[in-house]
Amino acid sequence: MSESENKNNLRVKGRLMSASEIERTLVRLAHEIVEKSNGGENLALVGIKRRGAPLAERLGKLIAAIEKRPVDTGVLDIQFYRDDLSTADARPVVKPGALGFDVEGRDVVICDDVLYTGRTVRAALDALFDHGRPRRVQLCVLIDRGHRELPIEATYVGRNVPTSSREIIEVKFQEIDQTEEVLLVERTN
Repeated sequence: MSESENKNNLRVKGRLMSASEIERTLVRLAHEIVEKSNGGENLALVGIKRRGAPLAERLGKLIAAIEKRPVDTGVLDIQFYRDDLSTADARPVVKPGALGFDVEGRDVVICDDVLYTGRTVRAALDALFDHGRPRRVQLCVLIDRGHRELPIEATYVGRNVPTSSREIIEVKFQEIDQTEEVLLVERTN
């Protein structure tokens, strides 16, 4: 097996973003969010677990530096909300305050690494509304790869990357993967 293949029969086709390109993209996205949020006084960022969490955290720090005030950030765990994953139990009870802040009447930006079918975002919306009723909800993604199955569109997009159904976008963040890059990989079987 070559260095560019792994045990899951995936072949790396190329690196789409380096660490510095990811950082530049996040700075741009932070400025776009501030601009469209009229300063961000009522703003909160929520990352979809797993790789949406560091994205929300980083954007929150960037926006806080721009606006000279802290920005609430939280994490949504949506595994029990996915309609395309089989679960034996009913949906769990979401405890109020699990995000660390009240979403009621807030402008919430849901953050995720890759937008694909839209099902993860739909599940995140369900989970978010179990916490309360935000004034407005927007979506920020690092990569939009197309292939939507639901009518969901991101307000803030780091990069659009058209892909085939055999291709996969792998986002690697330092906080989770101990490396920082975005790769385009392809199934080899």
